Amino acid sequence: MATEIANDPETLAHVEKFWEGRKPHSPIYEFLLEDIKLIHASKGVVRARLPLTKNHVNAHGGIHGSVSATLIDWVGGLAIAAWDKRTKTGVSTDIHISYQSSAKDGDTIEIEGKAGKVGGTLAFTTATIWKVVEGKPGPIVATGSHTKFVKV
Repeated sequence: MATEIANDPETLAHVEKFWEGRKPHSPIYEFLLEDIKLIHASKGVVRARLPLTKNHVNAHGGIHGSVSATLIDWVGGLAIAAWDKRTKTGVSTDIHISYQSSAKDGDTIEIEGKAGKVGGTLAFTTATIWKVVEGKPGPIVATGSHTKFVKV
């Protein structure tokens, strides 16, 4: 289940501004995440929801693995931005994903990223993607971890 940490409006505003500034510079993010909506931010934690479309699914009709990987990459960076309201979130050095179930065109998913540690050189994040059922996070679709080099 999603973390129950109080939403911080100032952190959410920072993360939304950060995302809006990044989106135009990443065609893959613009294509896959055009309809994503940030719903929560607090120190090192970000949550968002995304309605899935035909652009997000594979030939079998389930969420494409590359979409899950993109989401884990994306939410890890936003969790780092939410850690201390930074505007540079580094570059990926390592990403791991475990696929556990699926979601299809027409489903909504919820994505949560958590920054476990943001140091002077590396940042470590984890992510969970759930299928939303009756307005709440339901079955886990995928989990992941993401390490980024953050030294500016």
